[in-house]
Amino acid sequence: MSAASNKQLIIDAWRVFATRDADQVRDVFAPDAEWLAPADNATSRAIDGTHHLIGRDRIVRFLTEEFSTVFVDNVSIEFSGFYADGDTVVVEMRLQATLAHGGHYDNEYCFIFELESGLVKRVREYMDTQRGAAWFRSPTTSDQQDQPEATTTHH
Repeated sequence: MSAASNKQLIIDAWRVFATRDADQVRDVFAPDAEWLAPADNATSRAIDGTHHLIGRDRIVRFLTEEFSTVFVDNVSIEFSGFYADGDTVVVEMRLQATLAHGGHYDNEYCFIFELESGLVKRVREYMDTQRGAAWFRSPTTSDQQDQPEATTTHH
């Protein structure tokens, strides 16, 4: 598939993820797909501690069942870029939501999707883990001024 068609495949995949329909989500992933996020990130700690999801069924369970137990309401995803090169598609986005403890969540993400035969084979997820953890620690309200600051690491 071309880079352009792979980019469209991932745009369509995000629409499918939003449905939370297990059968539709399952159709996006290869049977042996993997989803890797930073170790000990706040979302993985809020579910079962797993940051490396292995197999289509495990990924489907996260996207269709577990995600909504962590990000319980007002989920908003704002995409800032989709970039494709061959079978690799990079997605930049901002996720905002209400957390299970009633607090607000707001963080930016970068996902790298690796495709094989028109299916997602591997996802690498990156986010500001310190900022994410701060949102999980402290419920905030709209009138509260102290919100977690984004951290920057230079290499």
